Amino acid sequence: MLEVRKSHHRGDANHGWLQSKHTFSFGDYRDPQHTGFGPLLVINEDRVAPGQGFGTHGHRDMEIISYVLDGALEHKDSIGTGSVLHYGDVQRMSAGNGVRHSEFNGSKTEPVHFLQIWIQPNVTGIAPGYEEKHFAPETKHGQLRLVASSDGRDGSVLIHQDAAIYAAIPGPGDVLEHALSTGRTGYVHVIRGQVSVNGVSLDSGDALKISGENLIRLEEALGAEVLVFDLPY
Repeated sequence: MLEVRKSHHRGDANHGWLQSKHTFSFGDYRDPQHTGFGPLLVINEDRVAPGQGFGTHGHRDMEIISYVLDGALEHKDSIGTGSVLHYGDVQRMSAGNGVRHSEFNGSKTEPVHFLQIWIQPNVTGIAPGYEEKHFAPETKHGQLRLVASSDGRDGSVLIHQDAAIYAAIPGPGDVLEHALSTGRTGYVHVIRGQVSVNGVSLDSGDALKISGENLIRLEEALGAEVLVFDLPY
C-alpha cells in the first residue's frame, strides 16, 4: 500500500520568527489522520529567523533528530553539550529520563533551515544522551547513506528504536533500491527537488507511506535530496 502525503496538506505554523511545516500533528496543528507512522511521530520543516530560536525547554523519552539543510543551528542542553550545526550535520538527542535544551539560529544575518524529527524510543527512563555526525554531500550522491540506526553501524548516529534513516542525493539516471524485510514499513520524505518513489511522482516536501511492500525504489530524480525511513509496524 502506498499513501501520498502532499506538501501543501501539511500543517502550517507561522510565528514570525519561526515558519514551520508539520507532516504530523504537532503543537496547535491537530489532524487525526496524521498522528505519526509507527514510531515516527514528528517531521517538522523549520525555518528560523536570524538570532531567534527555541528557548530552553524539556523533553522525556524521545529520540530527537535534527537534519540541517542550510544555515547554522546552535544547540545547548542540560547535559553540557553545545554545538553549532551546518548542512550535512545530523544531531541526535535522546531525551531519556529528562533533558532541557535550546535550539537557536547561530547567525545574526541568515535564516536557518532544518528538519526536526521525533522517533518514539523502544526503551524508557534511560540517561539522556547526545551525538552529532557530519555526512558530506558526496557520500549521499547516487546512494542511500545510513545516517541513523539502532546500532550506530556504518558511522551513523545511534537511535533507541529498531529503525533506520537513510539520506540520498539521487541524480537523474540513478536508480536506488532499499529492501524492506517482512513486518517493516517504509517512509520517504522529499527534502527538495523531484523524485519517483515506487512509481509515484513526488515533489519537494511530499512524502510517501509504504506498507505491504518489499522494496523502496527511487528513480527519475531531478535536483532531489530525500530521507528514507525503515520502520517497524
